[in-house]
Amino acid sequence: MIEVKDSALRQAASEGMDAFIQVFTDAYKQKIGGALTAETMPLLTAEQHSLLAYQIFRDEVMEGGFCQLIQNGYGGYIFVNPFAKVMRLWGLNDLGRLVYAARKIYDAHRQDLERERTDDEFMAMYEQYGAFDDLEDEFLEKEEEFTTCIATYVDEHLELFANVVKEDNDGLDCK
Repeated sequence: MIEVKDSALRQAASEGMDAFIQVFTDAYKQKIGGALTAETMPLLTAEQHSLLAYQIFRDEVMEGGFCQLIQNGYGGYIFVNPFAKVMRLWGLNDLGRLVYAARKIYDAHRQDLERERTDDEFMAMYEQYGAFDDLEDEFLEKEEEFTTCIATYVDEHLELFANVVKEDNDGLDCK
């Protein structure tokens, strides 16, 4: 099981819910060597993949929207895997619905959305795929709420996401 330090979680929680989630996802990325491949996928549990998927989804959509998420190679990881279903199971029905709506656009245009593009062609995607605009706006409006709900879920189910290691005063790890 992946381990995270209790002190790191406490520090991150004081910084915000996104930082709290980042402690886990940084540990996951370290475990998989920073690359999601057929060889590294089995190194994480379903819950860990779902949390990592949220962090990737959040970062990509906030920075460059669904077009960037897909062009950076995460379309299959988000839309083909049961990410939307898991979000609903974790109590985030609005996020699940939003991801399902984006998946319909992705499924209908997957080949074109995933093809290699020049920088100019990439920028043109935002006009071509304006159908993502309302979904991106909705996510941006609710991102803080979604992130807080996910962080709360993780905090209430820590054993599903990592082994939290407490440290004694000498800096020695205690389990």
